[in-house]
Formats: sequence, C-alpha cells, structure tokens
Amino acid sequence: MKTEDDPLDPDPPAAQRESLAAIRYLERVVPAAAPMQGIVLRYGSFYGPGVSDAFVALVRKRRLPVIGDGAGIWSFLHIRDAAAATVAALEHGRPGVYNVVDDEPARVREWLPFLAQAVGAKPPRRIPVWLGRLAAGEVAVAAMTQIRGSSNARAKRELGWQPAWPSWRQGFSGGLAAAEPVRGAA
Repeated sequence: MKTEDDPLDPDPPAAQRESLAAIRYLERVVPAAAPMQGIVLRYGSFYGPGVSDAFVALVRKRRLPVIGDGAGIWSFLHIRDAAAATVAALEHGRPGVYNVVDDEPARVREWLPFLAQAVGAKPPRRIPVWLGRLAAGEVAVAAMTQIRGSSNARAKRELGWQPAWPSWRQGFSGGLAAAEPVRGAA
C-alpha cells in the first residue's frame, strides 16, 4: 500500500503525463517562489448516496468489466467518511498530506463482483487488456490492472479520524442507500 511519503507514479499512462508534469512543476517552483503550508487530503474512490449512482448504474448494466487480471488495487471511501475526515483535518490537522481511505484496499477482481452482488446485478464481464485499451483507454486499463491501494494510518493517527465504514464490503452492503442512517465518526 502507498503511504503519503511514496512518490507519484514515475511513468503514468500517456493521458496522465501532462498532469504529472504540472504537479512536478508546482512542487519545484511554488515552494521557492512563495513557501506555503497547508493540508492536502488524498481521498479514495468515493461512494455513497448520490455519489456512486452513475457508477452503480454501469455495474447494473454490466458495462464495467474486470479488465485483464483485475489486479489493480483500489482504495475506497464513503462520502460521509470523507466529510468526517475533512472536519477532523480542519480541527486537528497539521500541515501535510493525508490519505483518506477506508481500512481495506482491494483488487478489482475482488471488489467489482462484490459490488455487483450487493446491488443485485449479474457478475461483471471479464475482458482482455487489449480490448480494454480499445474500449476504455490506457488509463482505465492501468486502473484495473496496475494501481496500488493507499494506507490511511497517518490520517487515523494524526487526525484522530476513524472511518464509520472501515471496509468497502460493509459500505457496499449497507452504505449505498440514500435512506441510510447517519453514522458517527470518532
């Protein structure tokens, strides 16, 4: 799992290289021109009421396949946990970077079929990498096969934050409905 101290991907897909170059430029130029301090929250993939509706619709229509071996590791975050972490950062955070994700990063081949089952859909299709590149592009293939999950240890330790939905398993099973009760955060 990636921590806040791990470098960004040194060789991202072509469609993301311009963004990486811009980030590196800012990291190099801004501190020299105007030293700044702030808090950066790196959120996981959001889900929850009103946030994941389009994503879930793709799963229900079987339009979100597992590409290749599905070895990409995703980190998720319920939208209400994102709000709680943001408040914790404002109240307790020191300048720095914090990964705000749940406790259980997961491979696509694990979480996508689970999500399909949780929303009453058929299992996702599986397609080879070459077809994924044609249909969705290199960034989607990288997300499905190569990315690594993130650790939330620093956010939990330094912000005093705990996700109410510590696992995407719990969140997908009970945290997608709009009428869910509000759960407290530590």
